[in-house]
Amino acid sequence: MAKKRRRESNEPEETYEFVPPEFDEREFLLKDLYGTKVLLVVSLLAVIIGILAGCIQLFNDSFWWVGLLLIFLAIVGLKQLLSLIGFRANLLEQKMLFGNYILLFFLSLGLWIIILNF
Repeated sequence: MAKKRRRESNEPEETYEFVPPEFDEREFLLKDLYGTKVLLVVSLLAVIIGILAGCIQLFNDSFWWVGLLLIFLAIVGLKQLLSLIGFRANLLEQKMLFGNYILLFFLSLGLWIIILNF
């Protein structure tokens, strides 16, 4: 068998140095605290809507659609409601806002179901 030749290059190897991007810790913490405040307001709103939807259905069992309509109207109008309260929804990231929508839906639905089972 023939012996393979090893190619030797006279070029120096490139060295890669990782340079981390600029990170503003203060801005990160302020944005996180702001998101937490919005989360608390959305949770309180979900509790109120869940209790209201449960009470409406307890009075008349055929009005289940009113509770569902309340939940969906709260989800659709959440940005406007937050701006009325004094929060700026444009500071929130889309995934954080989507998480608030999901939280509002499932928390209010869960409380609605718990109230119906009393």
